[in-house]
Amino acid sequence: MEGLLARTDLHGYQRYTVEFIKTNTVSAILLSMGLGKTVITLTALVDLLFDSFEVRKVLVICPLRVGIVWVDEIQKWSHLHFLQCSVAIGSETERQAALKAKADIYIINRENVQWLIENSGLPFDYDMVVVDELSSFKNHQSKRFRSLMKVRPKVSRIVGLTGTPTGNGLMDLWAEFRLLDMGQRLGRFIGKFRADYFVPDKRNGQVIFSYKPLPNTEEEIYRRIADITISMKSTDHIQMPELVTTEHPVRLSDKERERYDELRQDLVLKLSGGDVTAANAAALSGKLCQMANGAVYGDDGETHHIHDRKLDALEDLIEAANGKPVLIAYWYRHDLGRIQERFSAIKLDSPDSIKAWNNGDIPVAVMHPASAGHGLNLQSGGATLVWFGLTWSLELYQQTNARLWRQGQKDTVVIHHIITKGTVDEQIMKALRRKDATQNALIEAVKVSLGREKGR
Repeated sequence: MEGLLARTDLHGYQRYTVEFIKTNTVSAILLSMGLGKTVITLTALVDLLFDSFEVRKVLVICPLRVGIVWVDEIQKWSHLHFLQCSVAIGSETERQAALKAKADIYIINRENVQWLIENSGLPFDYDMVVVDELSSFKNHQSKRFRSLMKVRPKVSRIVGLTGTPTGNGLMDLWAEFRLLDMGQRLGRFIGKFRADYFVPDKRNGQVIFSYKPLPNTEEEIYRRIADITISMKSTDHIQMPELVTTEHPVRLSDKERERYDELRQDLVLKLSGGDVTAANAAALSGKLCQMANGAVYGDDGETHHIHDRKLDALEDLIEAANGKPVLIAYWYRHDLGRIQERFSAIKLDSPDSIKAWNNGDIPVAVMHPASAGHGLNLQSGGATLVWFGLTWSLELYQQTNARLWRQGQKDTVVIHHIITKGTVDEQIMKALRRKDATQNALIEAVKVSLGREKGR
């Protein structure tokens, strides 16, 4: 097994977290990207399966692209090599075969949780469940959440892994911890949780659009979950590269501003090529984001050009990189089309393209945040990321940044944001900063002080 990593290569914080998972039948592991959540959990599983014999059969639920990461991690570490792992992806027949195969760990993507529990016809006989990216179960009304809750009493051990527990605010925590501890700490009912810790914020008459925390709510929630929660930041435990974030404002012309304001105020924009209509607030937000980026889809599905302000700014940033690789995050298909029309940009959407990027063979690359969210290591290919189009999702935003800003990156990471002044872009940046502050408060509140623990 020459070249493989051994258990002795685990960092001190990783060994501590392994023991935490083994000691607690319910655990929430909130670790920043790059801290090794997968190898930590697999090491704990080895001990629970083959040392203490407290676990017999494990189900890992994860994003589709992350399943292979678990398999790769097993191959990287010598003390994990004898783990038998079966990945249930593909057609229904292939999933059935994988779940019937003899293994210690069964991996399934979160989109198939409902199928597994309600439609597969297979018994749910897993005595331990690992939810990789616990934040994907933050919606208590989703089918995956409801299905997993049906079988939760059958599970004797459960681990929730995520780096973004409060991607959209403290309200997310209720469903995540309801799944973990079945309501012991934050209550069994979302209504009571909401009434105890929040007050209505934005509303229209009797219709409430959002809630805000009551005074001291954060501290009380963190106190209630602290006993089963371990959290650490990557900057606390590993040598991270320097990170620089910048904003590059662009401004619309008077005519472009008139078009933007017309749609914002009237929900209908009349263009020579056809009309653009926004049916509701969510649709309006999407249309305004598109216009801020430079183009917008019409009611007929056609793309209508608005401006090239962001493309011009992007050209300046690529030129300023002086030949160093640049990764561009886009959101809409017409963004991708316009970027590739102006620049020789390669889309990172396959193993071959990702390998070429990491080998330094791609000077300008583009990637959608939903494709960059989990499990991809891109730090070898470059250290410059440009957000051409922003996302409201803190989880996707942070995970995309973490593809470059992670352990192993040798250069200072520079993250550029091209912001169209006076548009929804500014609101998105403010929202991302607010959510990040809330999330950092949670991590700080339950962060483990390894020195203090050792001194007990």
